[in-house]
Amino acid sequence: MRLSDEQQALRAGARVFAQTEIAPHAARWEREQSGVPAGVLRDMASLGYFGMLVPPVLGGSGLDMLSYALVTEEFAAADCGLTNLMNVSNSPVSTALRDHGTAAQHARWLAPLARGELRGCFLLTESHAGSDAAAITTRAQRRGEHWVLNGAKHFVTAGASAQLAMIIAVTDTHAGKRGITAFLAPTDTPGYRVARLEDKLGHRNCDTAEVLLEDLELDDHAVLGKVGDGYRIALAYLEGGRIGVAAQAVGVARAALDAALAYARQRQTFGQAIIEHQAVGFRLAEMATRLEAARQLTWHAAALASAGESALMAASMAKAFATESAEQVCSAAIQTLGGAGYTREHSVEKYYRDARVLSIYEGSNDIQNLVIARALARGD
Repeated sequence: MRLSDEQQALRAGARVFAQTEIAPHAARWEREQSGVPAGVLRDMASLGYFGMLVPPVLGGSGLDMLSYALVTEEFAAADCGLTNLMNVSNSPVSTALRDHGTAAQHARWLAPLARGELRGCFLLTESHAGSDAAAITTRAQRRGEHWVLNGAKHFVTAGASAQLAMIIAVTDTHAGKRGITAFLAPTDTPGYRVARLEDKLGHRNCDTAEVLLEDLELDDHAVLGKVGDGYRIALAYLEGGRIGVAAQAVGVARAALDAALAYARQRQTFGQAIIEHQAVGFRLAEMATRLEAARQLTWHAAALASAGESALMAASMAKAFATESAEQVCSAAIQTLGGAGYTREHSVEKYYRDARVLSIYEGSNDIQNLVIARALARGD
């Protein structure tokens, strides 16, 4: 697939920023547990990276899904955790607001999100309701003029650092999937409480929180879409989310391959660079092939979505293949560096840690295979 001149320029600009402002510092931010500096987030906002899928009239960049995937790859090659923080605010939060928000909600929430003045998080997953969104137990009960929310949400990306939460809760226990509603709530609303931050293997430059909702009161202006539309809204952005994770996988795998190539060209054994040894050269060749196949699957799914066509199966294929390939490529990068690759002296151990979760979130790869199998059964 050939990129347009505009897409190539967009990718080049994102690469310069990510490799200059993020990549050289990401490992140190992890070690110091300092988080991403506010100045870096402000610079990202000023360049439009928090409003990529929002129309310019609402303060966004107005990119299509393929362009979004290109930017995501560049950021993930620098730091996958920060990329996840950026992406969740873009989609599903901003995209759901774009498509289902009122004019008042656009002015109050979407425009500031697109400008990066606010960042969003998505409260869906629960301890017994991960990929099964219909099994959520968080309740929103009507009390007078307010909705009162109670429940616990797990593995909330940016749940502690975001300023706006998109919350999925049950409003009618007898209506099944049609009894689920989406709400918008500032994270400083009384009753929104971060119970703990997860201590994760990777993605350590992005907070992941357990959030408790304790008598959190919201009025009708907080409802996104219509009451009962929450399940449909939550599922409507799975394609975009899966394409985004696939692009993250491509980015981190590319970084691992680049590091392995640089080492293999420089490291000498038996009088020659180790890339000249067939075992190493073949390993690098397989890594490069997996990376390119993952990229092309991701671009294909993104191009379908950009054209307004169904990308459900293509997005699941891209997500499953790219994330599994990323783990394999990052593992092979460690093998190429040998013992040095297992230490924090080199970046490949971080790439491996960051890659491991990609096959789990945004629908595990078991779920992706289920989606693909069902599509095949239907003859899609």
